[in-house]
Amino acid sequence: MKLFNNIPETRPATPLLDRIEQPSDLRSLNARQLDSLADELRAYLLYSVGCTGGHFGAGLGVIELTVALHQQYNTPHDRLVWDVGHQTYPHKILTGRREAMDSMRRHGGLAAFPRREESPFDTFGVGHSSTSISAALGMALAARTLGDNRRVCAVIGDGALTAGMAFEALAHAGHVEANMLVVLNDNEMSISENVGGMATYLSRILTSGPYVAAREGGKRVLSHLPGALDIARRTEEHVKGMLSPATLFEEMGFNYVGPIDGHDLGLLIRTLRDLKNRSGPQFLHIVTRKGKGFEPAEGDPIGYHAITKLEKGKTDRTPAPAPKPLKFCNVFSHWICDTAARDSRLIGITPAMREGSDLIRFSKEYPERYYDVAIAEQHAVTLAAGMACENVKPVVAIYSTFLQRGYDQLVHDVAVQGLDVTFAIDRAGLVGEDGATHHGALDLSYLRCIPGMVIMAPSDERECYRMLTTAYQYDGPAAVRYPRGSGPGAAFEAGLEPLEIGRAELRREGQKGGVALLVFGSLLTDAMTVADALDATLYDMRFVKPLDSEAVLAAAADHALLVTVEENVVAGGAGSGVGELLAAAGVSVGLLQLGIPDQFIEHGTPQELRADCGLDAPGIEAAIRKRLAT
Repeated sequence: MKLFNNIPETRPATPLLDRIEQPSDLRSLNARQLDSLADELRAYLLYSVGCTGGHFGAGLGVIELTVALHQQYNTPHDRLVWDVGHQTYPHKILTGRREAMDSMRRHGGLAAFPRREESPFDTFGVGHSSTSISAALGMALAARTLGDNRRVCAVIGDGALTAGMAFEALAHAGHVEANMLVVLNDNEMSISENVGGMATYLSRILTSGPYVAAREGGKRVLSHLPGALDIARRTEEHVKGMLSPATLFEEMGFNYVGPIDGHDLGLLIRTLRDLKNRSGPQFLHIVTRKGKGFEPAEGDPIGYHAITKLEKGKTDRTPAPAPKPLKFCNVFSHWICDTAARDSRLIGITPAMREGSDLIRFSKEYPERYYDVAIAEQHAVTLAAGMACENVKPVVAIYSTFLQRGYDQLVHDVAVQGLDVTFAIDRAGLVGEDGATHHGALDLSYLRCIPGMVIMAPSDERECYRMLTTAYQYDGPAAVRYPRGSGPGAAFEAGLEPLEIGRAELRREGQKGGVALLVFGSLLTDAMTVADALDATLYDMRFVKPLDSEAVLAAAADHALLVTVEENVVAGGAGSGVGELLAAAGVSVGLLQLGIPDQFIEHGTPQELRADCGLDAPGIEAAIRKRLAT
């Protein structure tokens, strides 16, 4: 396998890969050709992701596994279920989408994750982690019900295996004795050390025909002797346990094999050939290297998890132009460190999003008060609830779309008990190229209905800092939801005073009897452009809950049309709250609610998606003028 130091500047020559239009085309290749195909696939992946940007290191690590799976399984009849989907770019290339890779993550192009509507080879749409075993088990049990002999395989990473959902599925699969294979792709960041000769030898023995025959034959013989079968089973477990981490998975009902070298294509193919027709749940543990074949990514697997479009011939992903404005997550980083310096009770919690939520500095300066709970959003929320019971001040830094997974815990463990937990909700609104699974389009709706919640949406960096302080000082559950990326560049400094809870700010006073814009959060700049064009009044509402009823009723008394603007679905969002307030007060006034429409929004840049939803300045103005014309 060739090791690359640079992204190929031109499309590499890939004569074998160019012949592969469907996975069936690679099943006629011999072992040497398959090795060459893997090298070509890695070179093409480097080139294509360098052109478009996207998830990077994970795909490089599963080149050999992807080739082996499609070589041994009759996809798409056999079901191949990928977890999360960060690693599926090689799968997309081999399944008829090679020439469309230049559209990856672009508006109208290929999705960043498996998507059922995109290809019959994408058997299950994903984006969040730890779903593959549950989904594959469902497919296996459906096949059993229908009398279909198709085979099912789930591929899950060691990071995704940290989620409770994955273990729930493993336990159930063992209980129902489903015919399925789970491949654990351990990329050397947890669970196992590097593969050694003994582990590979053991794995080959465990999958060999003689071993399996002896094992099953021994079971039949010993089953007639009281207690003997249990003794033999325990003896086998102890022998395996000394040489591999088999015991846990065997106890759950799986036949464990591994760990084996996930970059040894021949070994992978032989092992999959042995396992694919075995009855009952099978577990194959492979060890790979994230970023395999690209030296910078091998040395920095976290930094090269995903990349932006690369300048050809350069491996440095951080060119040195003028410094960019701070992102909202950077504001959060400053706030949590500033606050931790003043209050020793503050504890920071994240479900595996240290870099994304920008808790890097906090984790280094306050390691004893920093908890990364891995991909376990439910646990993160209830962990915070337990801490809040003991007079500390937990702050949960979490993406909007990931908080959906901890919703039951937010309601029952935090809100019902009125516990003092602060939620710093990142990636609110339309986040861009990762698409429907990652947009934070629902949080205002699912948070607003929870009694006792305080919910804030900042329009700039300074307000974000002040709102975080407001949430932290509030004695109960409070959330600040802020968008991905940077704001208008409002300056802030440590020690900013909190806001008065439930108080909006009048930003522009316009024509009486005309239009009043009630803006919640990140769209204020575009809304101000519209307000100037229409001579409209504009309120920065700040609080989604509690609403500033005084401001809303004053705006209704002085204007013919109220327009609510939010980067959240209209259904149940902040605009719905305004409508409820007006109805309860018996006030009749024109009301136009602008937000994300009642549909899942696909991928594209945030600017493109806001335009599609009518949430940029031209879209907002056009909607208002249309309403005024009726």
